[in-house]
Amino acid sequence: MKRKINCLFVLNLNFVKTTYKFFFLGFIFLSIYGCARRGRIEGGPKDVTSPLLVTADPPYESVHFLKDRIKIYFDEYITLKDLNKQLVVSPPMKNPPIITPQGTASKHINIKILDTLLPNTTYIFNFGNAVQDNNEGNKLESFKYVFSTGNYIDSLKTKGKVNDALLQKTQKNINVLLYRIDSTFNDSIVYNKKPNYVTNTLDTTNFSFSNLKKGNYLVVALKEEINNYLFNPKIDKIGFLTDKIELPKDSILPLIITMFKEIQPYKFKKGKEVFKGKIIFGFTGNRENIKIKLLSKAPKNFKSKYIFEKEKDTINYWFSPFKADSLNFIIYNNKITDTVTVKLRKKKTDSLLVNPSIREVLHIKDTFFLKTNNPIIKIDTSKITLTDKDTINIKFRSLILKKENKVAILFNKSEKQHYKLKFSPKALEDIFSYKNDTLTYHFRTLEKDDYGKIILTINNEVSKHLIIELLTEKGGFVERKFISTSKTIEFPNLLPKKYIIRAIIDRNKNKKWDTGNYLKKILPEKVVYFPKIIPLRANYYEYETFIIKK
Repeated sequence: MKRKINCLFVLNLNFVKTTYKFFFLGFIFLSIYGCARRGRIEGGPKDVTSPLLVTADPPYESVHFLKDRIKIYFDEYITLKDLNKQLVVSPPMKNPPIITPQGTASKHINIKILDTLLPNTTYIFNFGNAVQDNNEGNKLESFKYVFSTGNYIDSLKTKGKVNDALLQKTQKNINVLLYRIDSTFNDSIVYNKKPNYVTNTLDTTNFSFSNLKKGNYLVVALKEEINNYLFNPKIDKIGFLTDKIELPKDSILPLIITMFKEIQPYKFKKGKEVFKGKIIFGFTGNRENIKIKLLSKAPKNFKSKYIFEKEKDTINYWFSPFKADSLNFIIYNNKITDTVTVKLRKKKTDSLLVNPSIREVLHIKDTFFLKTNNPIIKIDTSKITLTDKDTINIKFRSLILKKENKVAILFNKSEKQHYKLKFSPKALEDIFSYKNDTLTYHFRTLEKDDYGKIILTINNEVSKHLIIELLTEKGGFVERKFISTSKTIEFPNLLPKKYIIRAIIDRNKNKKWDTGNYLKKILPEKVVYFPKIIPLRANYYEYETFIIKK
């Protein structure tokens, strides 16, 4: 609420006694100063109204638009917030328009158009929620300025929602694109040409188009790293509808788009020595069938091991060093072969580092691992002892993992027990003949009542092969099971925490989730999430029913 106080003071100082002269002058000054102040009365209602469009030059929804400057006036001072993220111009322009002022309050917005406008086209400047009043930050939501270079304004609409194929929570700020299907259209258009129309989900996963022209369209959603409305499969996520939409016929039903990250075609990059005896090879694409073979002549005692690095397109290759200036390799991946020469210049090998997989508690269903930076090639179990709290020796066996730099210590665990695991010097030897110093680890197990169990009845109405995955609340993998019928499964010995369950419809029966491919028009395998988070308590059985509908 705002106020304006009009004050009039008529004073005849001849009638004021001299002793009160300065008192009255001070009073007059304070009164006039108070009258001059304008603002919201303290304790009054807060301004919650959004700014309003007063007028625009040229007017809103002008036709036969030929100008390159636009001025939009509002009823109060506004500021533009996050304009670069919020503003979407459709159809996209090669050169973005210049919007002023930014960073200062103003009652108007200036738009300078730098592109040559297309004929007979309706343009939409969608400011999203960027326009806000300067005082309270009230947003003018989904504010648009529309004009046409033709003799009418297109008026068709469509809307929908974007989902992530694998993740329960879909990212925000996704571009949704429409490509007109005409004589010049082809599927590769998403890689090299900007769409006819574009909108953005902004702070939600919903989108809407307005002022569309009648016709047939390809619908694509992109989560872009570089916001240029072109699909870069190396870094962007994509979603698409396999069937075209026809406007106005398909204007009523909401469009549902599922986004995914494509697997790139296999391509070998290069090899590089990082330590003496260690080389890294880079690649993109499918890693399942990659094999490495040394072509260079090596001594009889030569040893090597290669491991794929998690979450990276990198192969770590270790070998027992010998005198050579370079090594030649051949890299196989199905029918694709590459040869590479790696120069050897490093003089120092990486010394052995050993870390346990746990610190204090070894859970009943877990295994004790030692993680190492270099591959372990030899274990002397006579130099390893495992004892319980009564110093009784526990039988164990050791195992060197082939696909990871890990050593597993396997033994029968007892509830509520304390263990001591000791590695004497030279119990472990790596590929460079480095050996460990004394290593001692103390850990304990919990009792069965410290754990809970989830008993899950699956109603498999789709009659398909399913992968049932148990995840933590934050999405960390816990366990998976494979089923092909309706049945009850159990997840025992779980820590008391919150869990998520999802079902992957494994259409090709390969026991893993498969993504999609845009050019092949393959959609990713469907993932269905159990509709609620399961809070599990210690010593408690949680019974749930998961219906996988058709």
